[in-house]
Amino acid sequence: MNQEQPVIVGLDIGTTKIAAIAGRKNEFGKLEILGFGRANSNGVQHGMVLNIDQTIKAIQTALENCYASNPSLSISEVYVGIAGHHIKSLQTRGDIVRQQNDDEIRQDEIDKLIADQYRTYIPAGDQIIDVIPQEFTVDNFQNIPNPIGYSGVKVGANFHIITGDKNAIRNINRSVEKSGLKTQDLVLQPLASAAAVMCDQDLEAGVAIVDIGGGTTDLAVFYEGILKHTAVIPFGGENITHDIKTGLGVLKTQAEQMKIQFGSALADETKANAFITIPGLRGMAAKEISVKNLANIIQARMSEIMDFVTFHLKQVGLDNKMLNGGIILTGGGSQLKHLLQLTEYVTGLNARIGFPNEHLSGSQIDELSKPMYSTCIGLILKGYNDYENKNRKFDTNFIKVSGTGIMQEAPVENDMEELFAEKEPEIVKRKKTIKGFMDSFKTNLIEMFKEEEDGEL
Repeated sequence: MNQEQPVIVGLDIGTTKIAAIAGRKNEFGKLEILGFGRANSNGVQHGMVLNIDQTIKAIQTALENCYASNPSLSISEVYVGIAGHHIKSLQTRGDIVRQQNDDEIRQDEIDKLIADQYRTYIPAGDQIIDVIPQEFTVDNFQNIPNPIGYSGVKVGANFHIITGDKNAIRNINRSVEKSGLKTQDLVLQPLASAAAVMCDQDLEAGVAIVDIGGGTTDLAVFYEGILKHTAVIPFGGENITHDIKTGLGVLKTQAEQMKIQFGSALADETKANAFITIPGLRGMAAKEISVKNLANIIQARMSEIMDFVTFHLKQVGLDNKMLNGGIILTGGGSQLKHLLQLTEYVTGLNARIGFPNEHLSGSQIDELSKPMYSTCIGLILKGYNDYENKNRKFDTNFIKVSGTGIMQEAPVENDMEELFAEKEPEIVKRKKTIKGFMDSFKTNLIEMFKEEEDGEL
């Protein structure tokens, strides 16, 4: 184990479960999981924290279970995922005219271009969560992944802006803080899941990541190495369970169990003469339920979710065969039987299940390579990306494992101009990579909210 690396914790606050996973990279750059805990989630609906007290209890239970798996852990800061149907996205365009147009383009000019996008008009009550540059232009040169080192009069870019409801964001932040933790950063869940299940080839080929959670289905679409679209569809596994409960007249726990054990997303693949026997309530006769009826209910809701996916792909003109990587299904709901066939039938694209073992070392327990933990693993990867970029807000002392002596000084920030003076100008079209995609995440959302809240007091 590489003792020099920090331990980073991902906290996934979901509708059905809250998971806390602590990981550290080994000498081969793979994640070694040092602690894992989960708890049932009660205070969250459709990805939004509605009951802070219940959410706090669930977070604390997940942390206790994480400590139980490794008593030497000491957790103080976490990376947290954010979703919910309040999340929206829009495309914008920004340009700046340079004063010193003979000089090479510097990082601070790119930072200004990105900062300008935070003044984009959005509805009252919403907050910009992330501004992600897609491709840059310098004068007449287009589709430039990184303009640093070029010279020109005008630098511009297309941006993907992600917004969310201020109160929803604050509720997540308060739940984490009242659990005795500090939020290092909030990360959009589909982007975290994408980082966990994608490889560089997927990014190049073009894929749609569909993360089917308990309360929402998250979508992230990549084309030509660029994040083209994000969306949160307000349906998930809980909706299917509710449909079964209502449609078949059973208890919620029975509906959930039937969905997992006997459920199928394609009614045609089930036997017409297969039945499930449910014990009767309080002396009533046992109930027999047709497996085909169960599949019809599941298929109706899953088809609706996939119709939404197709609708969003049409919005960005990628509903035909342009996504060579097809659809990657992940999240707990992706494990439904015959879901791949239904997805391919509804969307017309190839589909596969995305497991978060792309970045895990080989010695991990099987439980953690399930699709339901993709978001949590992606949050740890986001933390490592911050650390490796020596992000100025990242303090390597933020988490310690007792007895290992991880006590490092915070990374020293180089002066930006000196940093780029050391490098040769590199006017090459860089290959799109997962690391490049993660580098574009904004990292100061929490600081922004703290400043706002301090101002309100």
